[in-house]
Amino acid sequence: MPSDDFEQIVSRHYEPLYRFAFSLTRTEADACDLTQQTFYIWATKGHQLRDRSKVKSWLFTILHREFLNIRRRAARFPHLELSDAIEDLPTISPEVVNTLDSAQVIEFLGQVREPYQAALSLFYMEDYSYKEIADILEVPLGTVRSRISRGVAQLQRLILMGTGTTSLRAMPESDTTELCLRRVWNDPALA
Repeated sequence: MPSDDFEQIVSRHYEPLYRFAFSLTRTEADACDLTQQTFYIWATKGHQLRDRSKVKSWLFTILHREFLNIRRRAARFPHLELSDAIEDLPTISPEVVNTLDSAQVIEFLGQVREPYQAALSLFYMEDYSYKEIADILEVPLGTVRSRISRGVAQLQRLILMGTGTTSLRAMPESDTTELCLRRVWNDPALA
């Protein structure tokens, strides 16, 4: 699509799209993001529209669909401030981390359910990036992030149960689990 054509479409339709987005989201930042996302989709998929007289309705439809997708995602994965949910999170104390040896951590990692185990192992043990893991496992990048996050949570529960530890809030759980996994990676006995 020629850049002149794109610029004309943006200048002609930005304001009405923004107003529509604002009426849906009720915040300036979200309306801006939604409008930008709509034009991004136009830039990547607008060539598929055969009847150029329907650009305006196509843009409004895309904006509305994106809004619904965002709402669906927000309902499935609500955003919580970490400080609000800290009491609900289990933690592993530094004392427990220091008493775990590599073999124990590997044993706990072996108990993590399969879809999470592969992503955790590739990330922490093999030092692959999220993108590389997505390619290896042939899953979307977001799925890799989700699997690693859920796998870490499952591993933390297994470590807490396996060590008979009660929750001591000395160190955030993600820091201690990260420390355990990185220590396993650097253990010369496993090399």
